[in-house]
Amino acid sequence: MLFEGLPEPIDLELDLVERMLYWTDRGDPPRGNSVNRSPMDAPDRRRTSEILLTHLMEGIGLALDPDHGRMYVTDLAGNVYAADLDGTNRREILVLQGNLTGIARAVLPTGTRV
Repeated sequence: MLFEGLPEPIDLELDLVERMLYWTDRGDPPRGNSVNRSPMDAPDRRRTSEILLTHLMEGIGLALDPDHGRMYVTDLAGNVYAADLDGTNRREILVLQGNLTGIARAVLPTGTRV
C-alpha cells in the first residue's frame, strides 16, 4: 500500500528514472481535480504527496514526457494541458474538445509521416 484515503485517483504514471509516481485525482478539493506526485522510495516509508496542478474539470488522463520534462493532462471538460513535471509552466493546448478520458504519448522514429 502506497497511500490510503485518496479520494478517487484515476490515472497513474511512473517516472522510473526519477523514481516518482504521478496521478490524476477527481475527488473533492483540496486534493481533488488535481495532478499529484510522490517519490517511490521515501525514507522510512513515509510518503508525502505533492499537488502539482489544480482546478481541472474532472482531471482524467495523464501522460509523462520525461525526456523533455513535460506532462500532458486531459479533463472531462475536453481540455488538454501541458506543464513541466513540477507543475510549472501550465498551459492549455486544446479547449472544450468534448469529453476526454485519456491521453497517450507516442515517440515516432525520425522521418515518420503521420
